Amino acid sequence: MRELKHARGLVRRCSGSPKERVRRAGFPGSLRYMNASKGGKAAPFVPHHIDAAPEHLAGNGAIGRYVLLPGSDGRARQIAEHFEDPRSRPHPRGHNLYFGRISLGDETWADVAAVSTGMGCPSVDIIVNELFRLGAKRFLRVGTAGSLQPQRIRAGSRVVATASVRDEHTSRAYVPVEFPAVASLEWVGAARRAATALGMEGDTWFGIVHCKDSLFAREFHQGPMIQENDRYMSLLRRAGVAASEMETSLLFILASVFEQQLRQAGEGPAYRVLAGAVLGIVGDDRPFAPPELEVQAVEDSVALALETVRQLAVEERRPREPGLSPTSRSRASSTGLRPR
Repeated sequence: MRELKHARGLVRRCSGSPKERVRRAGFPGSLRYMNASKGGKAAPFVPHHIDAAPEHLAGNGAIGRYVLLPGSDGRARQIAEHFEDPRSRPHPRGHNLYFGRISLGDETWADVAAVSTGMGCPSVDIIVNELFRLGAKRFLRVGTAGSLQPQRIRAGSRVVATASVRDEHTSRAYVPVEFPAVASLEWVGAARRAATALGMEGDTWFGIVHCKDSLFAREFHQGPMIQENDRYMSLLRRAGVAASEMETSLLFILASVFEQQLRQAGEGPAYRVLAGAVLGIVGDDRPFAPPELEVQAVEDSVALALETVRQLAVEERRPREPGLSPTSRSRASSTGLRPR
């Protein structure tokens, strides 16, 4: 695979509509379709579910924008309200792209974006694939979840996913079920620092989460497999799984698969794909918490996610010692189901 070029340099030489710029940019390597109808020649990637070109995901040097991934467009807009110089690119399907920057202090900035993935892994699969093929390599899910440990993790608190139980089928189209879905340590470490910086460490939990296909069957006792589903969820609780949601495992698997593709071309931050998740808890021993707690969970998870982006952006801009990753100093304390 050819060496990946910076997307901004590619589109600078192009003109015309966004889709024309994408077609003419000739985005290299794994970010292009192989079009069999053209004799196997690589064709530029054109997204169909978001309105974006590589220039809209470019930024932060060669690593691209930090992309926050909520499940709804309303939450994407809420996140974008915290951006400086916000811009948007609407799409008829509702996966509207919002992009801008956030301050890192000392007159430095990080380029960021937010877009809804929709609900469930099949929708995540479409949106994240399109974002990656446009140049995005830093993904942070900002979502909601139900607690599986309600005696400790209550509605209104937050869970940072360190890994995810693959109780869904989309990721099995990529790798076998034995392959673990693990969050990037860089995101986990940044989230821990962010929780401390915001004074949220007392109500921010770090641990494994559960990703499912069906909310109503697995948790709301619907369908003819009630007993099987109840036994399964009870097993996860006894095993210490922190919370349940519907998107993380595929996101983590995609990051692993995409990074392996990029590593065939080179080493360094531009060839890394990082994925993490910050989840607001909106249910505990109650299926849905009171509205005020749900609002608190969402607002606090957005604040924690934005500070997590800041922490990672600052870390990635520091000169690295040979052989040391940004999280090497905190790996020993970056996992486990407990507040820091």
